[in-house]
Amino acid sequence: MILHVSNTPQEVTESLAEFFVQLGKQSIEASGRFTVSLSGGSSPKALYELLAKNYASALSWDKVYFFFGDERYVPATDDRYNGQMVDKALFFPLQIPAQHIFRVDTSLEVTQSAIDYEQKIRSVFGDQSPCFDLMLLGLGDNSHTASLFPHTTILHETQALVKEVWVEEVGMYRVSMTAPLINLSKHVVFFLFGKSKAPAVYNIIQREKNIQEYPAQLIHPVAGDLHWFMDVEAASGLK
Repeated sequence: MILHVSNTPQEVTESLAEFFVQLGKQSIEASGRFTVSLSGGSSPKALYELLAKNYASALSWDKVYFFFGDERYVPATDDRYNGQMVDKALFFPLQIPAQHIFRVDTSLEVTQSAIDYEQKIRSVFGDQSPCFDLMLLGLGDNSHTASLFPHTTILHETQALVKEVWVEEVGMYRVSMTAPLINLSKHVVFFLFGKSKAPAVYNIIQREKNIQEYPAQLIHPVAGDLHWFMDVEAASGLK
């Protein structure tokens, strides 16, 4: 586990942007492409906007393949659909080719939507186990990440790479990558900031294991590394 603690949210974002671009360059040089799974929510929006504004010429964006760690089961035209935010903040400004963006198809029945997304992921990696170069994750105040919410059925999933899950506290279905898939990634990054995150950071890093209460404890890369990019306020609860 590698902790990157900055003074302000802006510095956290700038630090992660640098990490993103350098890792992208290394991945493209090594394999000809850079596979990235994005997180939704409000915090990553600033990262995506910074990448589009300041790093448009720093990376071969036509060699980057984008996925989503989870998606709300709402129409793709709904403002709550993660793809909507990322389109505006990152994909449209950088003119990312449509064939390099792999979205959750929420027009399908929810179980089929999860199956379809797993098939899309497998199609990119072929006979190899799906292994993203970079997995970006957020962390909820309740210690969830992706759509691995406390006390939900997906926490015990060991076979499927993508699964649908009903999340009672938000009153909707989500389609999410499972912990086994996330843990195959080469580099997993938690990205967060703010005092409100401090209890969750403490729960995940230092509290005794209890995945039902603190689902993000499930994230332990099999062969990759785990990074935390956060500000001093988010890290303030650590001992």
